[in-house]
Amino acid sequence: MWCAVGGVLGHLEGGGEERQESEGGEHELFLMHDSKQMVKTDAGEMRVVRSAAGRSIVEKPMHIGFITMEPKSLFVPQYLDSSLILFIRRGEAKVGSIYNDELVEKQLKIGDLYTIPAGSAFYLVNTGEGQRLHIICSIDMSESLKMDTFQSFFLGGGTHPTSILTGFAPETLSTAFNISMSELEEIMTRQEGGPIIYIKDSQQPSTWAKFLEMKTQDKVKHLKRIMGFDVETEQKHGTWWSWRKLLNSVIGNENKKQPVEPTEPYNLYDRKPDFKNSYGWSIALDESDYSALADSGVGIYSVNLTAGSMMAPHLNPTATEIGIVLKGSGTVKVVFPNGTSAMDAKVREGDVFWVPRYFPFCQIASRTGPFEFFGFTTSARRNRPQFLAGANSLLKSMRGSEFAMAFGVSEDKYDHMVNSQREAVILPSADVSPPDERKKETGTETERVLKLIKGFGNDVMMGF
Repeated sequence: MWCAVGGVLGHLEGGGEERQESEGGEHELFLMHDSKQMVKTDAGEMRVVRSAAGRSIVEKPMHIGFITMEPKSLFVPQYLDSSLILFIRRGEAKVGSIYNDELVEKQLKIGDLYTIPAGSAFYLVNTGEGQRLHIICSIDMSESLKMDTFQSFFLGGGTHPTSILTGFAPETLSTAFNISMSELEEIMTRQEGGPIIYIKDSQQPSTWAKFLEMKTQDKVKHLKRIMGFDVETEQKHGTWWSWRKLLNSVIGNENKKQPVEPTEPYNLYDRKPDFKNSYGWSIALDESDYSALADSGVGIYSVNLTAGSMMAPHLNPTATEIGIVLKGSGTVKVVFPNGTSAMDAKVREGDVFWVPRYFPFCQIASRTGPFEFFGFTTSARRNRPQFLAGANSLLKSMRGSEFAMAFGVSEDKYDHMVNSQREAVILPSADVSPPDERKKETGTETERVLKLIKGFGNDVMMGF
C-alpha cells in the first residue's frame, strides 16, 4: 500500500530501506548516506539521497534522486512541492510538463538536462527500445512544504497510487466532470499498479495502456467523455483545460496547441569542455550557458579524471557542491577551515558526496581507471573556483615576500614550491592516487587525528 510518511510518499512493500551514516565517522563526514526508497513497482523505482540540510553551512537544501524505469513504462502525471533538474544518465525519455499553461513535450537522450519547476504538472515515459531509463535529478526544496523529503501530488491514479481528485466527495467530482457516479467509480478505482506502470504489453493493462491502444479519434472521444468537456466548458474552466492538455499528451491527441517559448533541454555532452588536458576534462554550466538554470538557482558540473590524476586542491567561493560518482572510483579529500582534515574518503559509482562553500577540497582518481563524477551546485551564478596548487594557483598569483614570510621561508624556497607544478586544474598524481584498497593508517596516527577532530568542539565544527 501507499501512505504519506513524514510528508513524503513512502512505499511500504518491501520495507523501504534507509541507510544511515556508516562507521567511517569523521573520515566520511561529507558523504551522503541517508538514502530512502520512495517508489518501487514492477516497472521501476525511485530512490532519494537526502540533503544534509540540518547542518548550518548548507545554504540550499537539495536532495538527489535516482529514477529507474523499465522499457515502455510511465511515471504517472503528478506535481511536486520541489523543483527538479533531470539528467538523463542512460536511455531515452519523453517528458511532458506544463509551461505557461501550455503543454510542453520533449524527447530526451543521454546527457540531456531538463528543468521542472515546483508545482508544474509533469509525467515521464521511457521511450527507449528495450532499454532501462536511468535519471539522476536534483530536488530543490526551497519552495517545498518542508515536510521532510518532498511531497508528490498525483493527478492520475486510482487505488495505487491515490489521485488527489479522490479527496473530493464523489458527488462533487461527478458534477465537476459531468459524468455519472458509475463512470466516476470505474475511472477512480482502476489504477493499482503504482506510480510507475507499464503502458503496453502488461498482463493486466492499466487505464493508460488501454488509452494507448485506442485509435486517435477514439482516444479524443473517450477523453472528452471522461473529462466531460465541450467548448463551453473549456471556456469556463481554465484549470481543467490545463489538466486535459496534460492527459491529451499522454494519449496522443493530435490537436493540441504548441507552446510558446518552451523550456528546451540542454545536452551536457554536446558542450566542449571548459578545461581539458592530458589528465582529464571539466565542464561547468551556469545561468549564462543554460537560461533555465536562472529560475532554479542551481548550477551543473561534470568532471572526468584519467587514472591516477587529481583535480587540484581548490575551493568554491559562491556555492556548495554536490557530486555523484558516475564511473570508476577515487578519493575525495576535504579540509576544515583550521587546516585539519575533514574527510578523506574513497568513493565509487553511485556514491554521493558534498563539499561546503569555502571548504578546500580535491578529488583523486584511483590508479585502476578513469574517475567520472557529475553534480549540482547551490548557485546558478558563474563559479570561479580558487585553486590552491598548480600553474594557475592563488598562491602563485599572489607570490611575493608577504607569502614567503607567512610560511617562514625565503622567497626562493616559496617560489620553488609554487612554480614547480607546470600543469593547471587537473594534475598528474600517481604517487598519491589510491590503489584498489586504501592504505590503512597506523593506529597511532588514526587515534591522533580522531582526538584532534573531536576536540574542536562546536566552534570549529560550525554546527555539525
